[in-house]
Amino acid sequence: MTTASVSLGTSVSSQSRLMQLALAALLGIFVMGFVGFSHIDAVHNAAHDYRHSMAFPCH
Repeated sequence: MTTASVSLGTSVSSQSRLMQLALAALLGIFVMGFVGFSHIDAVHNAAHDYRHSMAFPCH
């Protein structure tokens, strides 16, 4: 008698993990580029205030 166990969600292929990492990096680059160099004062000031609240040096 043989038994098979199925574990859902624990086996992620390395290609899928690499794709997730690449998309997360691209999203981060986009957000930092848009917010950091934004000419919209509200967007830039919100990011600036957030950096200060997280004790991240930005000056």
